[in-house]
Amino acid sequence: MNGLIERHWYRPRLWLTALLAPLEGLFALLAAARRLAFRLGLKRVEKLSVPVVVIGNVNVGGVGKTPLTLSLLASLAERGVKAGVISRGYGGSANVPTPVGRDSDPELVGDEPLLFAQAGVPVWVGRNRVAAGRALIATHPDVELILSDDGLQHYRLARDVEIVVLDGARGLGNGRLLPNGPLREPASRLASVDALVVNGGSAGFMKTLPESPATFAMRLAPQRFVSLADPAVTRGAEDFAGERVVALAGIGHPERFFATLKGLGLAPERELSFPDHHDFVASDLPADADAIVVTSKDAVKLRRVDRVKLWALPVSGVVEPDLADWLLAKLKLPYGRKISRHSGVPGVQGSAGV
Repeated sequence: MNGLIERHWYRPRLWLTALLAPLEGLFALLAAARRLAFRLGLKRVEKLSVPVVVIGNVNVGGVGKTPLTLSLLASLAERGVKAGVISRGYGGSANVPTPVGRDSDPELVGDEPLLFAQAGVPVWVGRNRVAAGRALIATHPDVELILSDDGLQHYRLARDVEIVVLDGARGLGNGRLLPNGPLREPASRLASVDALVVNGGSAGFMKTLPESPATFAMRLAPQRFVSLADPAVTRGAEDFAGERVVALAGIGHPERFFATLKGLGLAPERELSFPDHHDFVASDLPADADAIVVTSKDAVKLRRVDRVKLWALPVSGVVEPDLADWLLAKLKLPYGRKISRHSGVPGVQGSAGV
């Protein structure tokens, strides 16, 4: 049934639209009531002592937040800005604020936070993002800026800037709310955010977006395949010629990964999809393959299996125009100089509710 509903999101069926309409209405009512509670002060919005930038989405499923966040972290570091990351740690079991190191267990902290930590930035995870942010600041007092991975709907955390990532190929699907469509919030929410980053797709889709937010285009640039048995060993797509290659992905939108492989000229004999944040075990890996290619996100969860046949494909997000320059200008932050902390940041206000 779940597969049918997800297909309905992008290829609507009238009978299913009618069937799910009452549940969609209930979801819309509860979500609106929660947003209103924060706007009216019935629920408290809490502020951190450094600027907070939320990178999220209005729809479920993979849209490219991880490569965008990694790209932005690298750009900020190049400009001398010390940034940290907080996250719910989806796929992990950590509920209380927990630091993430390069060798942390993804079953505890989640897969995306581990990728951020391996990039060399301070990362804390936890169900309460406010508490995670305060723990990060306490342990890393040199942090000047915090990126909140996902959390667009985590209204308790005040934020200075909201960046929403959209899949340019799938767009907003049928434009309906869960469970009748893929949206966590109405499409009108896009008009209140600060920036939209469209991952792939056509320029035509970007013309349909609201005019008020700044709009950026992102493309994913694949690198060389990296051996999980020996990261010093890399391959190009042509080096798999003559081998039985299987593609494996446990991400929100595995079709994008499979399409990337085809774009590189690699034609796996099988494509295996697993649920997002899937906890891989040895039996998930096909024994008859000569090589198994996976995403970097999945690679962090494949540490307890035989890695001899495993190859990860790192991708980098290329954003145009420059997102880091825009962000620092938006926040009025200087390059390469310590950013002074402040006692508060804007919370929920007007149509730009957080």
